[in-house]
Amino acid sequence: MNSVLDTIGKTPVIQLRNVVTREEGELWIKLERTNPGGSIKDRPALFIVEMAERRGWLKPGGTLIESSSGNFGISLAMIGAARGYRVIILVDPKTTSTNLSMLKAYGAEVIVVTEQDDSGSYHKTRITLANKLHREIPDSFRPDQCFNLLNSEAHYKQTAAELFQQCGENLDAVILTVSTGGQIGGFSRYFKEKASHVKIIAVDAIGSTIFGGVPHPYLLPGMGLSWTPANVGDLNRIDAVYKVPDEESFRMCRVLARHEGILCGGSTGAAALVALKLAQARGDRKRIAVIASDNGERYLSTIYNDEWMNNHSMSTSTSPADLREWTRTHLQPYSVFPAETANYKPELEDLLDSPSRYLKDQILYE
Repeated sequence: MNSVLDTIGKTPVIQLRNVVTREEGELWIKLERTNPGGSIKDRPALFIVEMAERRGWLKPGGTLIESSSGNFGISLAMIGAARGYRVIILVDPKTTSTNLSMLKAYGAEVIVVTEQDDSGSYHKTRITLANKLHREIPDSFRPDQCFNLLNSEAHYKQTAAELFQQCGENLDAVILTVSTGGQIGGFSRYFKEKASHVKIIAVDAIGSTIFGGVPHPYLLPGMGLSWTPANVGDLNRIDAVYKVPDEESFRMCRVLARHEGILCGGSTGAAALVALKLAQARGDRKRIAVIASDNGERYLSTIYNDEWMNNHSMSTSTSPADLREWTRTHLQPYSVFPAETANYKPELEDLLDSPSRYLKDQILYE
């Protein structure tokens, strides 16, 4: 291969054997951590950069500027190192020390944004500053993962098609967590066009308001927003939405580590929690797929740290039986009509001066 970037994609799918019974549905997990940057974000990051290069939006020696607290920023930092771009990543105080170290190891310049926005988060203030820097720095490009529709296009063309090829017609449901909306938007469009029998299930954090609800702080990393991002696309393509709590999602991560040998991040634990619920409910060996977005090594100081869990008054149990009972008795769909709970805020693109809104007419999907 010519570059480390050529190793992005073609990630494996494996069957979980120990957290479900023989009478239940099959659980399959797609390990996106095998991408060179360690997460699924390598896919849209490279897709957007390559499109920008072809369109002349990003020139040799240019600068990539992005708001990201984790995986997408790390992917861009890796790509910048391989392609010779300057990379500036805007993070916030919640960004883990591991992620900060990885960004700096790839040579990215890191700016920590400490001003909270009106929702108590840092998303809007990070994005606003990233857009300001983009206007001020010559030959810079904003991948703009929250508003750039190429985010979901990458998953439509690549990740979803790859999963369907691996699992085949026996695939019954795909479980996807939601943040910028790229995964759920791309997967839902692909499967409703190519295999409409496959159910698309969205998973959000309790406290996020992507699908409405009451906002409040949560600890799940890589999930949630305070609005419905454009990349989610047509909400009618989503069959159900589940909202999951921090504690049980983190416990699921620990169960997967102890009983399946899979070290994964918090969003994967959240998705696997819902997958376990569906496996119990559907049975008949229905095949359910979970996207494991990143590697659990990034969360050794939090999710897999007993002291950290205890400090947040969360159980450190790794009993599959206990978790199975919790999903059976407590986990229910938040909505089976997601379009009715949407929290669109189109005014945000004007407020945040998103550069992607100027490119919409130029983004011709190839």
